Amino acid sequence: MSFSRHKSILLKSIQREWEALMSVVERLSPEQMVAPDAGGWSPKDNLAHLTEWLKALLGYHIDRKSAEEVLGIPKELADDWDFDQVNAFLFEQNKNRSIEDVLGSLKAKYAETLARLEAMPFEDLLAPRYEDDPERTPLLASVLGNTTEHFMEHRERIQSYHRAH
Repeated sequence: MSFSRHKSILLKSIQREWEALMSVVERLSPEQMVAPDAGGWSPKDNLAHLTEWLKALLGYHIDRKSAEEVLGIPKELADDWDFDQVNAFLFEQNKNRSIEDVLGSLKAKYAETLARLEAMPFEDLLAPRYEDDPERTPLLASVLGNTTEHFMEHRERIQSYHRAH
């Protein structure tokens, strides 16, 4: 199978999960969009979270900028790279944003992400994210983790909460 075929499959997978996520979001009322689940996160908060991690994918993983620069997190938080702490910080930074602002930012960052991935050679996605990684984990793992897998995870979280209410 050619690399262009692999890339096509990757992009279709990302688009499929994005469309499934947006389908769920479009069915929510404004009240549902801001209603928190048991963990305190509303669908709007989940969407803001996805935007931040798309920013991380582009700026941190692909462009290799610092997490402080890309996400605006304090250096000590970036040094520890504890996802729970990073996510809590990002939640606080985004919790008071409007639904429209969050959705607009997410859609724009998704479009930017898709354009960047379309422009990248698939071979670049197979290269290790870190040169000193003994496991030589490819950049593709970060791409999947911050797109397809992440979209599915948060779509399911939003669906399960709102099915119960």
